[in-house]
Amino acid sequence: MKRFTVAAVILALLATPTLAKGRRGGGGGDTKTEQKPKVDEKAYKAALDRIPEPKEKYDPWGVTKPAADPAKKPK
Repeated sequence: MKRFTVAAVILALLATPTLAKGRRGGGGGDTKTEQKPKVDEKAYKAALDRIPEPKEKYDPWGVTKPAADPAKKPK
């Protein structure tokens, strides 16, 4: 009996997302009626040009790698 109850609970939990999607009205909407915002290419390129170039290259793994010159070990 305990196994049956556990199985019923698991099945109920698995079916919950399916039922929730069905209540929304059948899934995604019509792609023709959805309006996407227009991207202004000139403004986008101008914003990219305003980003300054870094003076030195950034190395995200620099902390994990040993330095090129090994540090002197204290005596």
